[in-house]
Order: sequence, then structure tokens, then C-alpha cells
Amino acid sequence: MTRAVPKNMAWIPGGTFWMGSEDFYPEERPVHQVTVDGFWMDAHQVTVAEFRRFVKDTGHVTTAEIAPDPAQYPGADPALLVPGSLVFTPTPGPVPLDDFTRWWSFTPGADWRHPEGPGSNVGGRERHPVTHVSWFDARAYAEWAGKDLPTEAEWEFAARGGLDRKPFVWGDEHEPGGRPGGNVWQGQFPWENLLEDGFAGTSPVGHFRSNGYGLGDMAGNVWEWTSDYFTADHSEGGKNVAPASSCCIPANPRIDTAAAPDPHEPYARRVIKGGSHLCAPNYCLRYRPSARQGDTEETSTCHIGFRCIVRS
Repeated sequence: MTRAVPKNMAWIPGGTFWMGSEDFYPEERPVHQVTVDGFWMDAHQVTVAEFRRFVKDTGHVTTAEIAPDPAQYPGADPALLVPGSLVFTPTPGPVPLDDFTRWWSFTPGADWRHPEGPGSNVGGRERHPVTHVSWFDARAYAEWAGKDLPTEAEWEFAARGGLDRKPFVWGDEHEPGGRPGGNVWQGQFPWENLLEDGFAGTSPVGHFRSNGYGLGDMAGNVWEWTSDYFTADHSEGGKNVAPASSCCIPANPRIDTAAAPDPHEPYARRVIKGGSHLCAPNYCLRYRPSARQGDTEETSTCHIGFRCIVRS
């Protein structure tokens, strides 16, 4: 490497790997080979302090700080058409897991400065990942920083840290050495958090052991936005996903066309990766490199953040 090392970034050498998994959730299928070129990636998720510098420099107002346009949400309760964001609250006891409204609530006044809503603040959490940022906010930060958001393939390759086809970023074990490998939920979600990892919410970036490429928190802490539009599974993206010879392996794939719009969603869905401190084996075993979900671009919550890349 001859170019200067960007501050707080790690070099991801690129290569060919097996993307996806057949062993967990349907959207992770099918397993297929992908090649990505080398790139630099933020060694940690963008922090509150870093995002604050961006806002101070640009005057950026996040999606959560802007009242939704009523025309985009016909029939919505006017009380919900105010600035705010989604906040998690544990339930007092076991509840059915098919109704997320039992633990998620839209909280007026919640945003990146007030992660639990009015009266809360980020004092002492400057080294925690910024939260309550939409895909639009993440993209704006990346452009300001002279960076980009990773594609899903780039993110997954980096998360694996050289451990191809392993279920976790640290290898085969669910809890390496009998201890949590990242900031995830221990106990029965959404009511029993045993705090074996020491954190009820987000944790400072870099607290847990980095992966083989020197990247921290590629499992848990907060979900991370990518640039790709979400598809129901890998085959739906229109790319070659059949187990193939080297001549047919897709290089640097990206999904840059949104799926057919959902009339009930005014914004398209983008892929988020990595899981969060709210992921638990009994509900959301998604703190794995192959795991993926889709959230609409304007979504902001207390468990979604991002990190950036610079392509060589």
C-alpha cells in the first residue's frame, strides 16, 4: 500500500467469498460467490461526536427532527406527524413476539441528541454510535466526509474478516469462550436482559474485540445502513447467484434499483446489516455477517447507525 492510511479506517483487501446463508432466515438465501475489490472502511461505527461535527459544519437537520409530510401518510394519526423517532422499551414480562408495537413506540422529540426522547441527552456517550439517523442522514454524512456507504456485498465481506462461510464474525461459536462476542441481547427478548455483555443499550465503539480486518462492532451494537435496495432474497436482485465457475462470479454487485413500490410505504427499503444490542437468539439472531433486513429510507430508531467506506 502506497497511499496514506485514512484516519480511523482499515484496509479491506478484497477477494472472492461465499455470500449469504442457507441455515437461518429465508432472506439470506441462496449462498453464492461474490468478488469485491479492495476498499477502506471505518474501523468503527460513526460516533455521536463525529456526527456532531458534521451537523455543526453543515447545519444538517436529521429526518427525525422534521415533521413528516401528511400527504405521504394519508390517514395517519396527526399526533404522530411530528418530529420524533422509534424508541425501544422492554416489556414487564413475556409477550407474544408477533407484535413489535409491544416494545417499539414512536416517541415525539426523540432524535440523535435525545435518544430516549425529551429529557434525555448524549452526555457521556460521545464515543457511542450515533443513532436515530435515517438512510438520508447517513448518506449526507458520507458525502460530507468524502466517503460512501458500503454495498451489502462490501459490508458482508468486511464483516467476515477473512473467515469465509463462518456463521459469526468471530467464527463458529455463538459465544466464543463462553462470553458475548459483541453487544447483543442475552436473555429472553423483549423483557429479560441479563446484561452479560455489560450494556443495556449501545456501547462505546471498539469496546469488543475487532474482527480479522480490524473492524469493531460488525456484530451487534447498532444496525448499519448500506447503499443497496432491499430484496426479499439474493436471487431477486437480478444478479447471478447460482454456484458458479470463476468466469461467472459477479464482481462488486450492487442493487441500485428499488423493488416494486409498496403503496403503504412512501419510501423504498435499503439493506441494513450487523444486528444490534436488541438482537436475541429467541427473536432476532441477526448479529451474523450473512443476516440482513430492510428498512425504509426515512426510518430512524435507537438501534440503527452506520459506517462509511472509501473505495480505492
